Amino acid sequence: MATTRELLAYYEQDREHGRLRAGRGRLEFWRTQDVLRRVLPPAPARVLDVGGGTGVHAEWLAADGHDVELLDPVPLHVRRARELAGVTARQGDARRLPVPDESVDVVLLLGPLYHLTERADRVKALAEARRAVRPGGLVVAATISRYSAVHDGVYQGFYADADFRAAASDAAAGGVMRSPRSGFTAYFHDPAHIPPEFADAGFPEVRHFGLQGAFWLYGDVDDWLDDPARRALMMDALRSMESVPSLLGVSGHILTVARRDR
Repeated sequence: MATTRELLAYYEQDREHGRLRAGRGRLEFWRTQDVLRRVLPPAPARVLDVGGGTGVHAEWLAADGHDVELLDPVPLHVRRARELAGVTARQGDARRLPVPDESVDVVLLLGPLYHLTERADRVKALAEARRAVRPGGLVVAATISRYSAVHDGVYQGFYADADFRAAASDAAAGGVMRSPRSGFTAYFHDPAHIPPEFADAGFPEVRHFGLQGAFWLYGDVDDWLDDPARRALMMDALRSMESVPSLLGVSGHILTVARRDR
């Protein structure tokens, strides 16, 4: 992650800790968990969770029996993650992983690509992940969809603000989102641009999983998530269309999975 002053100031407010633990953020959490449990090797696997925040995914991965190390550039996140059972945590940068070659089974990049606005830095982070993972191992990266700011802005009502609307329009046009709300700059991917970045990092083949589909934009999504039976139906529906190319860009987030072939 590119650790600008603005980025650190935002995350040091401790906003990330609860983002996926409440409200409609739970849909992103549960779908990420669902996909990872299907694609990861059986436990115990050595998992490097790069940009793992306060450990929202590291916690359940460790509980599942995996050997989890978390890296994050934000000191507050590292301190919180160190409190989790079965998780080791230290500061680190996705572009310079402090681990030996071919030393882990899985590298997760569930946040860093959001904050690397330069394509060369994103490819470097993916190449570093490839270096760290063993042949046959997996690299899983999350990206934010190109039009998510427009969708989310309309959903939450702040698309009417001229400054936000201009930033969201810029993101839709070129990918770079200079948020007037968070105060830092992020990168939003067109789904078609993801495979070439992986290819340049040494991954010729990838699989895509749209996490939230259009459901994150439904007004009653919290009601569905609160009801276990309805939540199960929603999850089944999302699995049925998670890799349909024409629907990927509607999702707020996309998971891309690649395997190191040699």
